[in-house]
Amino acid sequence: MTTLDSLVIGAGQAGLSASYHLRRLGIGHVVLDANDAPGGAWQHRWDALTMRDVHGVAELPGSVPPPRDGRRANAAVPEEFAAYEREHGLPVIRPVAVRSVSGDDELLVETDRGTWRTRTLVNATGTWTRPFVPVYPGRDAFRGEQLHTVDYPGPEHFRGRRTLVVGGGASAVQFLGALAPITDVLWATRRPPVWRTDEFTPEAGAASVALVERRVAAGLPPESVVSVTGLVLRPQEEEARRLGAYDARLPMFRSIEADGVRWADGSFERVDVILWATGFRPAIGHLAPLGLRTAAGGIMLDRDGRGTTAVADPRIQLVGYGPSASTIGANRAGRQAARLVRRFLRGE
Repeated sequence: MTTLDSLVIGAGQAGLSASYHLRRLGIGHVVLDANDAPGGAWQHRWDALTMRDVHGVAELPGSVPPPRDGRRANAAVPEEFAAYEREHGLPVIRPVAVRSVSGDDELLVETDRGTWRTRTLVNATGTWTRPFVPVYPGRDAFRGEQLHTVDYPGPEHFRGRRTLVVGGGASAVQFLGALAPITDVLWATRRPPVWRTDEFTPEAGAASVALVERRVAAGLPPESVVSVTGLVLRPQEEEARRLGAYDARLPMFRSIEADGVRWADGSFERVDVILWATGFRPAIGHLAPLGLRTAAGGIMLDRDGRGTTAVADPRIQLVGYGPSASTIGANRAGRQAARLVRRFLRGE
């Protein structure tokens, strides 16, 4: 069995960026992607999400960003990624589901299509496959419908159905903006929403990323960069604001019952649907045999959380994890990871 110099897991933005830079540096590798087609997590987004709605898709290295128009994001971005793979001849193999990564002198990547051997590994699996739904008393007894962001079918599905949106991030804000004009909505969040009224400058972005870096440097599970940047209302959400959709009910409900939720003050609210906009966790379970996690539950990265190398095993680079879990951050991390792979292979 041939041993590769490097192997990338995941063909989203971070994985394609890493592959581009590995190829540019002349490092032999393959990219294993669990999806049937190009596009990463973007191909699984809801039809109502257009390129105007997304937070921004930074250009892949050597390309220009797709236009912010009315095209569906789940079609436009996969088209861009597919063309990028072809243009640069990236060695993507799909569909391949990675089950585990282990090994001492060499890394063994076990998949549903056999085993690959590699000297180094770039993990770019993102978070989309690990939706997070918090545990509340009575959650399983709810007789209505429960959906997570990954299941969101578009606003028409909720018409005429009293919907509780749970979560304090940008997805919750977008869902409320789409649903409030067509149905009765409530908003539940653990903390009061923090609205950004000033311009989001590069300095503000750097400060937000620094907060995530500090968590990673301490070996804590990372929070998303978006979660610390503050919330912004776009023009298409002004109608929902006028209707009062962004008056969050605080404090959080204490339990879920068959037909609704029980608030902290004991009052009851009937709802037909609970939409969990409660985020994701890093999809890194396949790395468990390597023992990378700290006692605090996260993976510590070098350079005080700003790098991509796992402190516990310098053969492993993580991109799209922690501070690089954003479109711009993913590109930078891909370049950095490729350079660090080259340094490791040279024994530096």
